Amino acid sequence: MAALLITANRLVSTPVDGGPTRVLSPGFVRAENGTIVEVGEGRPGRAPDLDLPDGVLAPGLVDLQVNGFYGHDMVDADEAAWHTVVSRLPETGVTAFLPTFITAPVDVQAKALRFARELLPRLPERGTKVLGVHLEGPFLAEKRKGAHNAGFLTYPAPGAIATLLETGLVKLVTLAPERDGATAAIRALTEAGVLVSVGHSDATAEQAERAADAGARMVTHIFNAQSGIDHRAPGVAAQALVDHRLHPGLIVDLHHAAPLVCRLVFQAAPGRVVLVTDAAASAGMPPGTYELGGEPIEMPASGPPLRADGTIAGSGLRLDEAIGNAVRIGVDLVAAVDAATRVPADLIARTDLGRIAPGAAADLVWLGDDLRARTTWINGQKAF
Repeated sequence: MAALLITANRLVSTPVDGGPTRVLSPGFVRAENGTIVEVGEGRPGRAPDLDLPDGVLAPGLVDLQVNGFYGHDMVDADEAAWHTVVSRLPETGVTAFLPTFITAPVDVQAKALRFARELLPRLPERGTKVLGVHLEGPFLAEKRKGAHNAGFLTYPAPGAIATLLETGLVKLVTLAPERDGATAAIRALTEAGVLVSVGHSDATAEQAERAADAGARMVTHIFNAQSGIDHRAPGVAAQALVDHRLHPGLIVDLHHAAPLVCRLVFQAAPGRVVLVTDAAASAGMPPGTYELGGEPIEMPASGPPLRADGTIAGSGLRLDEAIGNAVRIGVDLVAAVDAATRVPADLIARTDLGRIAPGAAADLVWLGDDLRARTTWINGQKAF
């Protein structure tokens, strides 16, 4: 691969010594063979290959919750659909993601995992990286099922966990810790290197705390499909904000959570927030009827997609849009970018991603002044 030198009026950089992420203005990044080899403040000693006079150069975005995009639901997408999604996600600045399979019978999920494992080597090299799979269910609470099919919900039996882990693709599992067998499942998943997230749960704060004791480190789309902040009976959302081990996932489409609540999450959990899209197949598409988990959803002219009963069913959000929304409601730019890059990458133990630092993959996105992706690079190669 050719070398690449980019200068930028503003560049979001994470120091290699573990210091805080900051904006270099101006700054530069040099990559060779797909890896960042130098990051500096000021101007380099030679002419760059590309100079970015406005906007901000950020690490490639990392989305841990993508149910679908561009008309395709990931759980039953065919190979052509996978090609479409990974080839087009760079348009949104996303350079790595976890396709998310929502609640289905365990054998159906296992079949989808085997299919995904077989096709991954055939996906485009310049497409968004598939980091594994996020299983959102079926080990959820019926009372907090949201758009999930209640008929497929079950408890996390050891055999079911073993079946789902067979392919080695599972990197994140959302479950309700109050279900029978959940604590043992959290321990087993954590020992297998899988990130466990508390979600679609009616757990008390104490039950959520015990889940963190067992190894859970994330909370799926905070405030949505979970017990909240009651001053006498605090639930999952309350524990997510005060427990420094837990990282609240947040959908900043300003429909799943009001602007004030989004600001509250960032202020209460600094350095722990994970921006996610929870995108459904309708994302990137015009209004119409699409599918989520094999069931129809309706994408309106504005707002998130809905089930027939009015239940929110994922989102139509782009991750670069989530950053822009967060900044517009008063969140610091660095905090917003970190929440869509370094924090999610670190959570799934991919410290080679989500940062502009020597040794990291040269996954980069140029965000315009409107914080929309203008150009995206994956491994130093232009992908959008």
